[in-house]
Amino acid sequence: MSSEVDTRTDDGSPAGEPAPTDQLWSANFRLYFGARTGSLLGDAMLPVALSVGVLDAGYGTSGVGYALGAWMAALALCMLFGGVLADRFTPRRMMVMADLVRLVIQGAMAVMFALGVPPLWGIVALQFLSGLATALFQPGVASLVPRVAKDVQRANGVLRMAESVAGVLGPALAGVLVSVSGPSTVFAIYAATYALSAACLFALRLATSVKAPAEESFRRQLVEGWQEFRSRTWLWAVISIFLVYGCFVAGVSLPVAADLVVADLGSTALGIGMAAFGAGGVLGGVVAIRARRGRPLAVGSAGWALFALYPIVPALNPNVYLLSLGWALAGGGLAFWSVIWATTVQTQIPAALLNRVYAYDVTGSLLSMALGRSIAGPLASVTGQRPLMIVATLLGLLCSGLLLAVPAIRRLRAVPADGELAGAEQRS
Repeated sequence: MSSEVDTRTDDGSPAGEPAPTDQLWSANFRLYFGARTGSLLGDAMLPVALSVGVLDAGYGTSGVGYALGAWMAALALCMLFGGVLADRFTPRRMMVMADLVRLVIQGAMAVMFALGVPPLWGIVALQFLSGLATALFQPGVASLVPRVAKDVQRANGVLRMAESVAGVLGPALAGVLVSVSGPSTVFAIYAATYALSAACLFALRLATSVKAPAEESFRRQLVEGWQEFRSRTWLWAVISIFLVYGCFVAGVSLPVAADLVVADLGSTALGIGMAAFGAGGVLGGVVAIRARRGRPLAVGSAGWALFALYPIVPALNPNVYLLSLGWALAGGGLAFWSVIWATTVQTQIPAALLNRVYAYDVTGSLLSMALGRSIAGPLASVTGQRPLMIVATLLGLLCSGLLLAVPAIRRLRAVPADGELAGAEQRS
């Protein structure tokens, strides 16, 4: 398994700054943080702007489903190809290109809504293209972190906290802007976040660039990524368990829990609960930064158990204070696991293969979540909403226990934070 190591930056210019450095907030990490926070804020605004715009255009909830589904379908279908392209052409190049494409697409959405009522087929087509561009962008998210920060776990914690804040502020900001000036303004701001992201990523100065061998065929590189994925028992075992967890715990509970809260406490309570979820995510990120444990996935299983509170709390017909407390704990658990998992994958997988392996990870997660959301309604109509949420919590706790029951997951040792062994190949 060969790789090409280039001592020039990704854009071909001489490397001007070694990366990563001991200090977290280096120039490279500040730029990467700016790129991620900008695009995360825009992504958090999209569902509100798209839903309101499509509903106001008269296409109903089915139209909203088609538009959001087109984005998700393109992302899930093309993620594996994005991983291969990122390994072949370097992730930074693919991410900048994807941001520029999404800048044009969301700018076109802004113009369409500003000019009047856009056709539904146009909205769906543009969102499909946006999902395709996101599939080219997303694989590089994992592999760039070890190249801009020496302390990968701390960097992931900071990024996860920013994601939690964006998840709260984005929908709130989009809601205000849509009510004041319409969806076109939100799409224009959304497009601008991609311009910011592209500019920050383009300005990165990375000392080394690891590429997959150019002479290998696209199919061969895709197969090689799958072989590396399945050769690590801890990796495919976690993803296999998450296929159940993502579908029947996270995927099912998100729409049903929201419906229960709105029916029992009103839409304002749902907003407060989601804000508490985001605040919990910030605290979970802080805790994850300090969780320097020898067996990260065993410790991270606690995050799955905490998130299992998310479905059961609304099923208990709580007041807004209990809802906020339960969802804050759930948000903290999700953030804690996300940091631990991202750090584990980024430090255990060789750099030349990370984008492809990560793409298999994300594809499995997306498909399980999408399936869960699609079957949530039919399941709730058969079992009832509250019993379904109780079952989701029990399954969540069971899956958390399964993480500890698999020896390859439980015994996996962390790579030292000094980065000396980062990217070392470890199989269980």
